[in-house]
Amino acid sequence: MSSKDTTFVYCDGSSRGNPGPAAIGVSFQDNDGNEFLSLSEKIGNATNNIAEWNALFRGMEEAIKHSIKKIKFKLDSELVVKQMKGEYKVKNKDLLVFKNKCEELKNSFDNFEIQYIPREQNARADQLANLAQDNKG
Repeated sequence: MSSKDTTFVYCDGSSRGNPGPAAIGVSFQDNDGNEFLSLSEKIGNATNNIAEWNALFRGMEEAIKHSIKKIKFKLDSELVVKQMKGEYKVKNKDLLVFKNKCEELKNSFDNFEIQYIPREQNARADQLANLAQDNKG
């Protein structure tokens, strides 16, 4: 697979209060790091982990909507990445709902990868989540 046609999707969820007001940020970037699509959405009250899963789910939905077939998701939530890869069991029933939805969506991609990255490398997605949090609308 040529990495040239891979889309990199940076996802982040934030919750103020855990649970509390929550939002997601998702940044779609090409191989050169140019953002061509982004999501910045409030998701109501949720825990941090629900927000992180929601960001992944919304990123997957949006990628499918835009017919993106080769994708690499990058998240700073080690929990979500390890649960998605099957390295950790999902015990929380609310998180399991997202895991099952994401597993289903995964089949829409020709190539699906998910990777844990340090928080510093996820600044844009974090910024998008905070923009949604701070938006009074």
